[in-house]
Amino acid sequence: MAGGAARPAQPPGPRAWWARLALLALLAAVLVPLVAAGLRSLLWLLVGVAGLVVTAVALWWALAHARAVRAAGLLLAATVPPAVLALYAAHGMLAPAAVSLGLLVLAVAAARIVSAPRDADAAPALPPRPADAPQHPWILMNPRSGGGKVDRFDLAQRARAMGARVVLLDPERHQNVAELAGRAVDEGADLLAVAGGDGTQALVAEVAARNGLPFLVIPAGTRNHFALDLGLDRDDPATALEALTDGVEIDVDLGYAAGRVFVNNASFGTYAAVVGDPAYRDEKLRTTLQTLPALLTGPTAPRLRMRAGVVRADGLQALLVSNNPYRRAVDSVHPGRRERLDSGRLGVLCVRVDNSAQAAGLLRGPQASGVTRLTAAEVVVEADTATVPAGIDGEAVLLPAPVVCRIAPRALRVRVPRRRTVTPPSRPPADWPHVLRLALPRRRATRPAG
Repeated sequence: MAGGAARPAQPPGPRAWWARLALLALLAAVLVPLVAAGLRSLLWLLVGVAGLVVTAVALWWALAHARAVRAAGLLLAATVPPAVLALYAAHGMLAPAAVSLGLLVLAVAAARIVSAPRDADAAPALPPRPADAPQHPWILMNPRSGGGKVDRFDLAQRARAMGARVVLLDPERHQNVAELAGRAVDEGADLLAVAGGDGTQALVAEVAARNGLPFLVIPAGTRNHFALDLGLDRDDPATALEALTDGVEIDVDLGYAAGRVFVNNASFGTYAAVVGDPAYRDEKLRTTLQTLPALLTGPTAPRLRMRAGVVRADGLQALLVSNNPYRRAVDSVHPGRRERLDSGRLGVLCVRVDNSAQAAGLLRGPQASGVTRLTAAEVVVEADTATVPAGIDGEAVLLPAPVVCRIAPRALRVRVPRRRTVTPPSRPPADWPHVLRLALPRRRATRPAG
């Protein structure tokens, strides 16, 4: 043939159909209000956006200020959203807006499915390796953790029946968890385990890593984010005990902040200062509302500086350093999910909000001007004070400034049940250019013959 011929089109795969669904739903989300109100729909869009911005600013006033400004913020936050909805309903735009919003949610969900990396594209994690059953396992249990999960699931009795030595923390007196674990190692323990919260898990994990022993996580705490990312069942912590008889091993990273281990994250700034207040444990909401104004806008509000390689950031109100990066913008209470625990990288989230406009800008999420996200092998946290309040896996501590945070790649051997179910992490943000390329592929022409 003298000319080029178009190659036969390949049948579209599932991801191409998801991409087309995303574009169609996005187009429909735009058309529905246009059909209902014509060009006036642009005005209604501005009304809705303005309502969101005013509500965000009002919430900032309520958190960052006191007395009259806080009262005004609470009043606006409580009245603006209902007022916008009532305005939409009065002009017959509530149903079209709801349908359009539903279609937009569908479009974004489909686009995120398309944007998720395929298994072949994802960075490989080390596969679990076989592990022999321990002969002298030692398990530390906190009876008060998680609202009494140790007693509710009969964890101590079950562990002893499987040959483990169980030590129960005494709620009436302070006990050094690291010393207890170190003594167990000296007495011949060949596996260390904890049934408790992430803070206690981190203390014993450090001892296990230092002595090259496997570590077993029993999710008997309140949140147990570390267990979640390991694929453990947080609703039934007793299933983790199966690792004593039928387990496999994986290697995971450990984070360090000023030499102290964290399995999840180390938080600095506003959140750390709030949880460090002695009154926080008994009056969480009241203490938070009382301390936030001074921490956010007061003359003595903490301002942090961060260095990570060539990246610098200053004037920060909150800084979160995590053991491996989270998939979305997070806070230390609800940190989302980590895709893996052995990437050898710290996740870094910096937040700076100086005024109401920046507070409203946080509606953009990770793209907001006051939010910085990156990964690094080492992060240095600086302050103008000799010490920095920090939350290490939820435990309030004071660390000497500057605080050097680093990661130890695959430093901890973790024993997990062979039959664990790993929950997929949250999907990444929608990559619309990629969605468009996949939904509307270009045909390739063959080269001319001869």
